[in-house]
Amino acid sequence: MKTSADLRQDFVRNVQLRHLRCLVAVAQERHLARAAERLSLSQPAVSKTLAELEAIVGARLVERGKAGRRGVQGLAPAGEQLLVHALRVLEAIDASAQAVAPASGERVERLRIGALPSVAPALLPLALARFRERWPSVQVVVKSAANPVLLDELRAGELDLVAGRMSDPRLMGGLSFELLYTEPLVFAVRAGHPLASRSTRAVSVQAVLDFPLVVYGEGTIPRHNTESFLSARGLALPAHALQTLDVAVARGLVAVSDAVWITPLGAARGELADQRLVRLRIETAGTDEPVGLLLRSDAEPSALRGAMAALLREGAKQQGAPPQSTRKRSA
Repeated sequence: MKTSADLRQDFVRNVQLRHLRCLVAVAQERHLARAAERLSLSQPAVSKTLAELEAIVGARLVERGKAGRRGVQGLAPAGEQLLVHALRVLEAIDASAQAVAPASGERVERLRIGALPSVAPALLPLALARFRERWPSVQVVVKSAANPVLLDELRAGELDLVAGRMSDPRLMGGLSFELLYTEPLVFAVRAGHPLASRSTRAVSVQAVLDFPLVVYGEGTIPRHNTESFLSARGLALPAHALQTLDVAVARGLVAVSDAVWITPLGAARGELADQRLVRLRIETAGTDEPVGLLLRSDAEPSALRGAMAALLREGAKQQGAPPQSTRKRSA
């Protein structure tokens, strides 16, 4: 029976860069066919490379999806552990290639930011504008998606930082969270909405249910908080409520109809400030959720990432919610 030392020696002797690139591509794409396309390989070749790496490691690295072998449900624990080191190896090789590149060849610096749809409108625009003033030649990529997607891509090295929320501890492995502020749910309508005329007194939640609702999609924290809020009052979310993560669609629909948008405050802050939307007088205590910065715990120091993080902290202060100094880390 092989000892731990034997297994380590076998790994060092047999592992190749193609194995690590394959694991990273599968972790980032979550689909074997897409990973194969990215690597310019066939899907069977990717499957074979993964099988070789699993044999070298002596453990399952990838959990196949239920819908078929092309889909990937996620990484197994051993795969998550190896991914961290594979990313470091590939990043080091990339840095080495840049170091030996001809001096005349210009390297484009890039910053990849993830943000929740409900967080991005209030927090990102000013920070991005100020970042551009200081770093005009940097390529900035912003991705807006649900929290689990953003955390997966952050962990896999596809994003440099995320403005999002804490998640299930199982999804926080290898990530750090820095609290910026908390925000409650609000009920927002257009100016002139029948319920807006009652702004001098509280509006009943039951009255809101007489109008079309716009809510966030299933599996999101705002949706969970919306359902919990209604359930605590003996009410249920109507099955015909419109569901969307697209903040622009929600705003547009509410602006031209009598729909009521149940949303975290940040997503509607600008429209509420200039009175294009009106916040109904409904007490939503207990729906506050933390918003913060998420980073890979093993990420190397980066001037670009640090500058953007500082701008986001400043943006949080300007929203009247000073950031906290406490940082929670997940191993």
